[in-house]
Amino acid sequence: MHNRIALGVEYQGTHYCGWQRQSHCESVQGLVEQALARIAAEPVDVHCAGRTDTGVHAVGQVVHFETSVQRPLKAWVQGVNTNLPGNIRVAWSKVVAHDFHARFSAVARQYRYVIFNRKVHSAVLADRVTWEERPLDERNMHLAAQALIGEQDFSSFRAAACQASHARRNVQSVEVSRRGDFVFIDIQANAFLHHMVRNISGTLMKIGRGEKPIEWVDELLQLEDRTQAAATAPASGLYFVNALYPDEYDIPLVKVDEVLWQ
Repeated sequence: MHNRIALGVEYQGTHYCGWQRQSHCESVQGLVEQALARIAAEPVDVHCAGRTDTGVHAVGQVVHFETSVQRPLKAWVQGVNTNLPGNIRVAWSKVVAHDFHARFSAVARQYRYVIFNRKVHSAVLADRVTWEERPLDERNMHLAAQALIGEQDFSSFRAAACQASHARRNVQSVEVSRRGDFVFIDIQANAFLHHMVRNISGTLMKIGRGEKPIEWVDELLQLEDRTQAAATAPASGLYFVNALYPDEYDIPLVKVDEVLWQ
């Protein structure tokens, strides 16, 4: 009898070549699978809610795997964590229904982009935020971002290497806010294109600096041309926050303000 186990995983992605297992470099998936295999005493393949790129972080990544071995749930947390580096942690584990899939059962995903907006960068936040020394008008950024809401073609915010079959996505909410020197871009959608959040963030920062008008986002959506939008914002500021699932799966959610700068 195989059990299907879901895990909540958080990681600082600075030193990894993204989530996905790679033959030529160290990945979060590779290390998680190795740690799980030690506890299971058998090979383990994990599936994630959302693959993150090199340098991108996560506080609420959800993964699942199947195993034939019986272990107490705490072994999939405490035991696995003893076999992981300190910048990767399993936060929780639970047995889930056999029809649960970390990626395909998710109905939405949430990301937060974190900008440290101060004249001088922070020594302790290096690689964990994106630094912008010029003042940002978060109100204009928020107003501009509202044009993103709804199901639309996001070709202007899609990486050239994106392998998705089409560029239509449904952005359900987007909010830009400030707390002290931090400017947050919080965005939720049914799914995201490759580099979509970072491309949106780069464009909103350009508006925040006063280099483009609030209407620019709407214009870019109509153009459906990636070359017309701003440069891709750095990976260091991007966090995968949550994957959302139907209630019957009872998957825990991260309260982002409790883990990412009040």
